[in-house]
Amino acid sequence: MKIQIIQVGKNKDRYIDDGLRELSKPILKFCTLELSTLKGAPSGSNMPKEKIVAEESMRVVRMIPKNSFVVVLDEKGQELNSVDFSKVLVNAKDTGQTLVFIIGGTFGLSSALKARADLLFSMSKMTFTHQMIRLFLLEQIYRGFCISSGKEYHY
Repeated sequence: MKIQIIQVGKNKDRYIDDGLRELSKPILKFCTLELSTLKGAPSGSNMPKEKIVAEESMRVVRMIPKNSFVVVLDEKGQELNSVDFSKVLVNAKDTGQTLVFIIGGTFGLSSALKARADLLFSMSKMTFTHQMIRLFLLEQIYRGFCISSGKEYHY
């Protein structure tokens, strides 16, 4: 099984990169994992937000492999508990689809890209930075694999 995480905007803090590396290690026992980071809009850009969102979303769409199940992280998306989230992983594995998670940039993603998603997913009703969500997503992916494989993991 392959999981691809497409994220817009680089990590600004080293501890995020360190955390992503550490959290990726146990996931690799269950699947192939690819983290793709696309350059976000430069800070202080004079470009209108709508144009930034459209441009970033277009670049994301180009990276989505055919025959993939696309999960867009969106604050208005569906919230899942860890057991239900593990079912998303199992479904993608059982159907042979690449599971693609998309984390937008500062201004979010276009409505067209959200419409392309098979699942709009919200990690929480709380607001987190895009960088922190990357860590939380990897932790939930690992937890989901543990749940689906019957491995003991606190849940």
